Amino acid sequence: MAEAVLIDLFGLKLNSQKNCHQTLLKTLNAVRYHHGAKAKFLCIMCCSNISCDHDNCELETSNGLSASLREFETVSNPSMAASLYTIKQKIDEKNLSSIKVIVPVHRKTLMKAFIGQLFTDVYNFEFEDLQMPLRGGRLKQPTEINIITAQELEAIQNEIETYLRSLPALKGELTIITSPLIPDIFIHGFTTRTGGISYIPTLSSFNLFSSSRRRDPKAVVQENLRRLGNAAGFNVKKFYRIKTDHANDVWIMGRKEPESYDGITTNQRGVTIAALGADCIPIVFADPVRKACGVAHSGWRGTLLGVAMATVNAMIAEYGCSLEDIIVVLGPSVGPCCFTLPRESAKAFHNLDPGCVRLFGSPNPYVDIRKATRILLEQGGILPQNIQDQNQDLNLCTSCHPDKFFSHVRDGLNFGTQIGFISIRE
Repeated sequence: MAEAVLIDLFGLKLNSQKNCHQTLLKTLNAVRYHHGAKAKFLCIMCCSNISCDHDNCELETSNGLSASLREFETVSNPSMAASLYTIKQKIDEKNLSSIKVIVPVHRKTLMKAFIGQLFTDVYNFEFEDLQMPLRGGRLKQPTEINIITAQELEAIQNEIETYLRSLPALKGELTIITSPLIPDIFIHGFTTRTGGISYIPTLSSFNLFSSSRRRDPKAVVQENLRRLGNAAGFNVKKFYRIKTDHANDVWIMGRKEPESYDGITTNQRGVTIAALGADCIPIVFADPVRKACGVAHSGWRGTLLGVAMATVNAMIAEYGCSLEDIIVVLGPSVGPCCFTLPRESAKAFHNLDPGCVRLFGSPNPYVDIRKATRILLEQGGILPQNIQDQNQDLNLCTSCHPDKFFSHVRDGLNFGTQIGFISIRE
């Protein structure tokens, strides 16, 4: 049973024809009968032909239609993108995921294309044909168009992008944390959670990763990324994220891209590489001598597997970097105040250095993945003064600072994501 029902009247001319009103009334009554008891959201989407202010509604009130309309929330906007995004916000406010869409057959493929851009696999859609009389009272409907051309899809994407660009930033200004250790030949930084358009509470507002298990679609994440590129000064069309596997594989850009990897290195100018983080450490590497850089995603498994030094070694092997020239900056991550592991898993950190573990005798000791990462980097030959992991906001615990950072530990499965990024200026 659908949790939300959407009736698409967008673009239809609901004039004063009696049969038009009767057919619409029949549809509304059927929706109320079949879904009214369990559905938590009943909505009509239109293009300013039905007003939310029913005192000014163009439809006749004598046939009972006005009374039925009051049972539905009406969303009226000049564009499909604006209307559907408004409806998505209302659905998300109620945490609904099962949606029935009653749509004219000739608009079904178009509706599916918009939904594909604005929703993720979290939602389950069911479609039903809306039978409405056409001009002159004819009941024959236009046939369904099953194909969206490349031009039509591009027009849909452009409409959505234009609308999302118009939205105000949420939760404050876009903030980028940078390190004084990295020279100006690089563009780099670590993002916080403010200044984006993501509105889901645990993703709000500068979420930079979309997945099938979260409610933020790629279009919203891409708009957040566009704003970051404008603020930081990099080209979003040459932007590459790590494909996380919580291991130690490194993609050397220019070689065949693996299916998954937790490190990237490059010496290509104008290309921006990024590591995800939401408790795990996003690490940025820079060699100003050889003009090469890298990023790594280091969770507790990746830390123990040595992903940080694997990235360093890739830079040395591929670009001729020297250990004494490589600068390493650890981005914000969960601290030992909030991160625990089962004692068996924590044992490897204790073996590395007892200072990496607190309350080791307990069933779930507290683990310091930042300290462990520094120790492994120093053991690998990175100069201690070339490792930054403490000053500015870099050492703030992501779980302890919900105003600044996303956190899987704190927020659960629907957590947002911040990044560490770097590129060599063109």
